[in-house]
Amino acid sequence: MWFSYTALVLYAASLIASSTAQSTYWLANKPDVGTVAFQPDTTYPVFRNVKDYGAYGDGIHDDSDAINAAIAYGDRCGGGDSINGSYCQSQTITPALVYFPPGTYNISKPLVMYYFTQMVGDAVKPPTIAVNSNFTNIVGLAVMDADIYIPSGSGSEWYANQNNFYRQIRNFIIDMTQAPLNTAGIHWQVAQATSLQNIVINMADQDVVNNAQQGIYMENGSGGFFSDVTIKGGYLGMYLGNQQFTTRSLSFDGCATAIKMNFDWLWTFTQLNIQNSGVGIDMTNGGFSNQATGSVVVLDSIISATQGIITPYAAGYSSPQAAGTLVLENVDFTGSQSAIAAAGGTQARVILDGGQFIALYAQGNAWTTAGQALDGQSFNGTSCVYANSSQTAYTAQETTIQRQLAPVPRPSNLVDPSTGQYIVRSKPQYETLSWATDFISAKAYGLAGDGSTDDTVKMQALFNEAGSTGQVVYFDKGAYVVNSTVFVPKDLKITGECLPIIMATGSFFGDQSNPVPVWQVGNPGDTGSVEMSDLVFEVKGPCPGAIVVQWNIAAVSGGYAGMWDVHWRIGGSAGTDLQMDRCIKSTATVASGSPYLTNCVGAFLLLHVTPQANGYFENIWGWVADHELDMGTRDQVTIFNKGGFLSESQEGPVWLYGSAFEHSAMFNYEFVNSSNVFMGHIQQETAYYQGNPNSLNTNFYPNASWNDPTWADCASSATNCPRTWGLRLINSSSIFMYGGGLYNFFENWNTAACLGTESCQQRMVEIENCTDIYLWALSTKGSQFMIDYMGSDVVPYSVNKANFCETIALFELAESP
Repeated sequence: MWFSYTALVLYAASLIASSTAQSTYWLANKPDVGTVAFQPDTTYPVFRNVKDYGAYGDGIHDDSDAINAAIAYGDRCGGGDSINGSYCQSQTITPALVYFPPGTYNISKPLVMYYFTQMVGDAVKPPTIAVNSNFTNIVGLAVMDADIYIPSGSGSEWYANQNNFYRQIRNFIIDMTQAPLNTAGIHWQVAQATSLQNIVINMADQDVVNNAQQGIYMENGSGGFFSDVTIKGGYLGMYLGNQQFTTRSLSFDGCATAIKMNFDWLWTFTQLNIQNSGVGIDMTNGGFSNQATGSVVVLDSIISATQGIITPYAAGYSSPQAAGTLVLENVDFTGSQSAIAAAGGTQARVILDGGQFIALYAQGNAWTTAGQALDGQSFNGTSCVYANSSQTAYTAQETTIQRQLAPVPRPSNLVDPSTGQYIVRSKPQYETLSWATDFISAKAYGLAGDGSTDDTVKMQALFNEAGSTGQVVYFDKGAYVVNSTVFVPKDLKITGECLPIIMATGSFFGDQSNPVPVWQVGNPGDTGSVEMSDLVFEVKGPCPGAIVVQWNIAAVSGGYAGMWDVHWRIGGSAGTDLQMDRCIKSTATVASGSPYLTNCVGAFLLLHVTPQANGYFENIWGWVADHELDMGTRDQVTIFNKGGFLSESQEGPVWLYGSAFEHSAMFNYEFVNSSNVFMGHIQQETAYYQGNPNSLNTNFYPNASWNDPTWADCASSATNCPRTWGLRLINSSSIFMYGGGLYNFFENWNTAACLGTESCQQRMVEIENCTDIYLWALSTKGSQFMIDYMGSDVVPYSVNKANFCETIALFELAESP
């Protein structure tokens, strides 16, 4: 490693002179008792204060090596060279929470984030990272770098971008005003379970000659979510490329270009505020004939720029035909000269004039039953045409559009009544609370968190006490085993250190005919406020009757019952007993009696929102492992899990910001008897092993009491029909999705067998007996039909080709059949 010797020297120095807390922030004052349950080195430190490793934070001394020493200490996962490539692709047993007390940290080289690193600045007084004029990036591309390109490695990196999980950066001011003009602030090439929050990046003025500074550089990845980022100055505020992503509450002031899209399959922006910039959003990469942007959705935003959005899209002419899909809803362009313009500079053709507020605009392929055009323009017969109700076939008609549409009313309980915008709420960090009086530590209370001791009884006692005192439950890093249901009372607040694990195990969770919750959040009918953040749920061995989280609580106010940075990891990691030594993938036939169907079983459901409940869920990821994270060669694994996210919330509201549920057998997202739902974005992947076996031939069976799919309408010849439903909407109404990435890449682990012909499965979305369904910017991959409506396959892939996926701007179902 390029600074390993320095790391050892500085760590030794820290033993002589350890820093003391210089903040009222509770994180700076807590005892350091967190441990990694399955880490052989019992002295491995999870929490690191950079001042304990020699950083001064005085704005004078160069703190680069000290900070990198704090990050790297402990034989962490990372590194690589041009001959051997990457040394370590992933590892869950060497996490680090690197804390920065208030101060100004002068740096001259990149801060290199090893796998599973959380960089956390003080939330009360965010520290400043001051990049000096001698900054060099011999190793690393940016001030903070989440994935290192190996020098002379022909593009090889430390980590595979689409598997670069478990990272955070929050509470920093990055000052690049004195940095070289080719500097980037954050290289954020990441996947799921990652986040940025509460960050300010100050760059040199956009008018400085040869200014090429970029605030955030993201060339690719598979995310993801971040929020609450402010960028001032610079050439590019953000250079963005990722398969799918949601970003919220981003502010730009004085950027030459605020956002440059490198590529995406789908991207959802909400609450953008762009001021004093040349271009707001640039979607022109790839040009007219090879558009690299799949789709962009912008909600509840202000764009004040010379050119608001520039796009090469021309309805019916640009290529690929469905790439460049754009949806705008509730966007203020009154400060822009043009709202939307074609590529080609300020003299380019104006598609939509500036100086106006846009209630609703879409460009792309629309499948709709309504949606009048404004300004007297006809909608060219794009209404869906359904067959007579006595017939069994339903069809839909498509038209390519590029225009304003009549606004669609939003359900009142999804929006802020003062603004009409969708409600948002950032992850709580409890800045005003004191560790001494306002928190209870799980380990101080007596929980073991060692991955083997049964912590059920003590966990329940802890929750009961915190519920009565109003204190925040703090799970120190560890793995907390539970053998029966733990009740989470209403009004409880729970947060964790570097994603501690709640691990279910045992026969109590063994009966799929009588599934029971691991964590039961409230009782049905409870109204209150529950907050959960920075946690991971797992199972230890098969738990086919486990509902990992049952959500019964209804918020007393919008957004006050929720989860932030909470994830599920089923198999594929240390301690789960569902790793590659038992569950390595096999393309040989998996039939009745196979040990896979006995030994490689996950849970019944990951998250269940019950009928009287509602909730706000931001940056949550339910991952049934498709590959190993810790063991040996990190091979692919087969794990059978019944379902991902199920909502039966009858009245809502339910918000999903930046969520993903992947690789369950029957469905990944399902809404039954639900209403008033916001989704932006959602992502799913069909289980890679399908169809060996298919959805009907795992150890899980359809259960009518749970409204499970039966695939009874599958033709016997349609061998690709019984597959994981990406999204099911059953007996539901007022569902608003803004960006959906629903993919199937494999047939029995083989991409060549189906991906080129988009035949990995027959259909991806199921809609039955619903009204007021608005699916904006839906992208699918590997599915012959994007949507099945009332048993009829509609919206074929072939007419909706985008850059990689198939994409439509809208599927609207405004009336029942």
